[in-house]
Amino acid sequence: MSLKECYVSLEGDYEDVLGRLRSERLVQKFVLKFLNDGSYDLLCRSLESGDYGEAFRAAHTIKGVCQNLSFTKLYASSNQLTEALRSGWSQKAAGLVEQVKQDYEQTVAAIRELQKETGA
Repeated sequence: MSLKECYVSLEGDYEDVLGRLRSERLVQKFVLKFLNDGSYDLLCRSLESGDYGEAFRAAHTIKGVCQNLSFTKLYASSNQLTEALRSGWSQKAAGLVEQVKQDYEQTVAAIRELQKETGA
């Protein structure tokens, strides 16, 4: 899987991120670093413990990273969750958590496939 194919698989915008970072090597470096980002785990732990302020911060971090890396699909769902959590827990936030989970899993699966095939 090429980096461009990875972006297709995770429903991101390869041309946008390449235009921003200007180097495929640099894009791949940051894409692979996404696997080590603890924000999603923090989001899950915060939601389980009812710490919605911390969940908001974690969702906001995910949103920002996804925006910078042009992970379009995960950016969209994490942005919606961030806004829903801005004023605390709500039914709307509850409904968005599952979408973020699905989009995150899709994103990570694509990146792991890239990692496996590139030996990175």
